[in-house]
Amino acid sequence: MIEIEESSGNVYADLGVTDADEMLVKAQLATKIGEIVKRRHLTQTQAAEVLGMTQPKLSNMLRGQFRGISESKMLDCLARLGRDVKIVVGPARRSTKAGHVEVVFAEAV
Repeated sequence: MIEIEESSGNVYADLGVTDADEMLVKAQLATKIGEIVKRRHLTQTQAAEVLGMTQPKLSNMLRGQFRGISESKMLDCLARLGRDVKIVVGPARRSTKAGHVEVVFAEAV
């Protein structure tokens, strides 16, 4: 019999990665950057120039190898791709002492 375990919603946490929340945020940001690059039909070379990074670094980021790229750089990439980036700081939920980091993408209708 195959045992199935329900995901927490964060694959990095499920795998026991110590910086799981940060990795999930970076994965979400990298995915959005990749979607925008693809939608604009940019080559990786063209996109790297727009984003102010090398093509190999962009390629690594889009393949999920983003440990050497800060969240700040990824937010800068989204701004360079014409997206407005807002950071909202709110009160922590009452059920936990620690706050929560979440990425929310709002698309124009």
